[in-house]
Amino acid sequence: MERNLKNVLVISFGFLFLFTAYGGLQSLQSSLHSEEGLGVASLSVIYAALILSSMFLPPILIKKLGCKWTIAGSMCCYITFSLGNFYPSWYTLIPTSVILGLGGALLWSAKCTYLTIAGNSYAEKAGKDGKDIINQYFGVFFLIFQSAGIWGNLISSLIFSQDSTKVEISEESLACCGAYDCMTDATNTTGSAEPSSSLIYTVLGIYTASGVLAVLLIVIFLDQIKSDQAETEKETLKTSSFWSTFLATFQHLKDKRQCLLIPLTMYSGFEQGFLSGDYTKTYVTCALGIHYVGYAMICFSAINSLCSLLFGKISQFTGRKLLFALATVTNTACIIALLLWKPHPKQFAVFFIFPALWGLADAIWQTQTNGLYGILFEKHKEAAFANYRLWESFGFVIAFGYSTKLQVYIKLYILLSVLVLSMVMYGMVEYLEAQSSAGTPTATKKAKVGPSIEETHI
Repeated sequence: MERNLKNVLVISFGFLFLFTAYGGLQSLQSSLHSEEGLGVASLSVIYAALILSSMFLPPILIKKLGCKWTIAGSMCCYITFSLGNFYPSWYTLIPTSVILGLGGALLWSAKCTYLTIAGNSYAEKAGKDGKDIINQYFGVFFLIFQSAGIWGNLISSLIFSQDSTKVEISEESLACCGAYDCMTDATNTTGSAEPSSSLIYTVLGIYTASGVLAVLLIVIFLDQIKSDQAETEKETLKTSSFWSTFLATFQHLKDKRQCLLIPLTMYSGFEQGFLSGDYTKTYVTCALGIHYVGYAMICFSAINSLCSLLFGKISQFTGRKLLFALATVTNTACIIALLLWKPHPKQFAVFFIFPALWGLADAIWQTQTNGLYGILFEKHKEAAFANYRLWESFGFVIAFGYSTKLQVYIKLYILLSVLVLSMVMYGMVEYLEAQSSAGTPTATKKAKVGPSIEETHI
């Protein structure tokens, strides 16, 4: 257990350092590189490349390189994006965005595969329920990982606040804030001031160093995964044709459960995209000023981080269905409230209540959906988690795609519609699993210590 927990912590802190840099950079792109929409374009390219990477690369490279070296190599792709930001142009940011996107799907698929194999391995030795161990591992991972949003935003907020000038926001401008925004650029520029070059380079230098530290942590301290399952997968690679491996991500869509989970997976991209893109712009920046965006996102990340550990632990007592219901109710209440609320600086605390509740719900979406994929598709983890990143990225791309085209209230209605569809489809997955468990109680048993993943559907 100690060795497994050490590896989980190494991966978690590696991701923490890496996404302290990337998360901070992502939230600054539209502000730092607003000329001709370069910042937003770079984010769109990242997720488009992530989709292509999800389709083709993970099953092949994870099996050839192993999880450890896939994680380390993919992290290097993120560092190139930090370097590209030092000299921002279409010739530096777009190619480095492509590189980051291609590495992104590999990184997440390898991480999910590693944690799932480690969880199953420990569960077999300890005679415990594999599902519970996997959920705990993902809970620990997301507790540490989600706090990256705190440090990334805190670094940029503290450094840039040295150079910011506060601007009084008029009642006329406030009328354009909220769900029925005026679709003007005023909400982007209210209260903002361009930071000096020296401060920008200071932030970028810290972010780059954080990424390098992440790679060193993985290379030096992470054990290469050793399990019978990993060896079996390598043997399978030798005997299978290149094309069957190449198309594993698509072939996995033959599984009805994977198709039913697509709306839920896409919703993860929709809801994260809305908070970081639309809420921060049309509520926080518009009514309070751009210097409060970092603090609102810190509030989201802090609650998300704490709840990730909490829900990872209590899921073994409550079951995932109750947690999904809690997230659905929380998000639905937030969406309705955002439709009705007219933001005003006098209601200062409310600006931070929404990110906090959003963080609670997102903690459930992240830990439980990741755990669900690991449990349902244990035999095809790489292809399953590649699908997870693929459909989540589609959610991001769509959210970014209509970000500047639609008013916020329309985006909120879209968000609510996708959420309802997601829960209906998810309910069908649970029904299929319940039918499968009831119909063939002995067919899925394996000769191993403790119950197998296939026996623990609920």
